[in-house]
Amino acid sequence: MRIRLDISYDGTHFRGWARQPQLRTVQGTIEAALARIVGSDVQLVVAGRTDAGVHASGQVAHVDLDDAQWERVKARRGVPQDSAAAALAGRLRGVFGAYSDVAVRASSEAPAGFDARFSAVWRRYEYRLADDVAGYDPLARHNTTSIKGMLDVDAMDAAAQSLIGLHDFAAYCKAREEATTIRTLLDYRWRRDERGVLVAHVKADAFCHSMVRALVGACAAVGEGRLKVADVAVLRDRLERTSEFKVLAARGLTLSEVGYPDASLLAQRAEQTRARRDLGAD
Repeated sequence: MRIRLDISYDGTHFRGWARQPQLRTVQGTIEAALARIVGSDVQLVVAGRTDAGVHASGQVAHVDLDDAQWERVKARRGVPQDSAAAALAGRLRGVFGAYSDVAVRASSEAPAGFDARFSAVWRRYEYRLADDVAGYDPLARHNTTSIKGMLDVDAMDAAAQSLIGLHDFAAYCKAREEATTIRTLLDYRWRRDERGVLVAHVKADAFCHSMVRALVGACAAVGEGRLKVADVAVLRDRLERTSEFKVLAARGLTLSEVGYPDASLLAQRAEQTRARRDLGAD
């Protein structure tokens, strides 16, 4: 039985998503909670791994349960068997405890062909940046990066939109051996919210390591006047990392949504994505 999990977490005190020995991670925390419920170890597959300090409001993962594990889920007293998968989220909340920094918001039987990672067609991130217009808000310190000065949001938005499309983003990624840096940036824009906080929305078919924080760092440099609007595309086309802008802190970054095709196309999408990964994609 494959179960889809919709997950949120405050990444402040996690060392990222991926399980690591002796370190607290999101994957390790959820897998340990699931193991308590189903009676043995499980392994999650996630839509997008996040780094240390990065948050999520719309993360998606799946877990495959064998017959014995699924029987333990269905055996819960007072829960109809056809609602067992949906009830799993509530049982996990009980294991995590009150005011946990991770939550499984929903759980459900995955449709045929669903793969949390390979079936996804896009991921969307949000980045929050407070300059002197918004000021420092201590209540937002875990999910908003602060920067001195007043940034030009219109210039930042223009620079962001100049990057949209299918490109090699090597200049905006940390290199990984045999991993491609070619991505389709589907949407990238900046605005100020009602408090004056600068908010970036970044959407792509997939992201390579450190890509979003590099993209927002480049646009922040434009907003400060250290780079021109046209420079961000010029730097991209050089295909190499640069010191002309800073990669911004993880605290401002949140994975907000993962997109999937219609149920009838899930298996086809997963097969297509796996084929690209086999050719060296990240």
